[in-house]
Amino acid sequence: MERHGIIPSSFLYLQQDEKILLLRRRNTGFADGQYSLIAGHVDAGESFVTAMVREAREEAGITVAAGDLELVHVMNLLSGGSERLHMIFRPRQWEGVPTNREPDKCDQMGWYSLQQMPDNLIPYIRFSIEAIGRGQIYSEWGW
Repeated sequence: MERHGIIPSSFLYLQQDEKILLLRRRNTGFADGQYSLIAGHVDAGESFVTAMVREAREEAGITVAAGDLELVHVMNLLSGGSERLHMIFRPRQWEGVPTNREPDKCDQMGWYSLQQMPDNLIPYIRFSIEAIGRGQIYSEWGW
């Protein structure tokens, strides 16, 4: 049986009080106009944690230490014929104020109540956030 390649991505669950940081995608070619978490693909030779530290800095201008990241959810996703593995991390702390550092890929970033998230949140991201709220560490989507 032929092995397939899984596309790895890291996501940041940045929570402050009862609010979560979300960004609205634009000009990316995927889910534009929908909200998501800070995220990015894991580059070759990079760990999930290293990718998350990098993406937090690149997308939101915040500093997150690798040792402050807690794995809160893993999603095995089938989307568009591609299998993906999403690791979602919550930082115990971070430095800086989240700011939209990639306005060419994001047209809005802000804090949203966990009880009133935007309707146009990517469905599997909503599912993941709800799973985290239940303490569920693993889920599958699209199978």
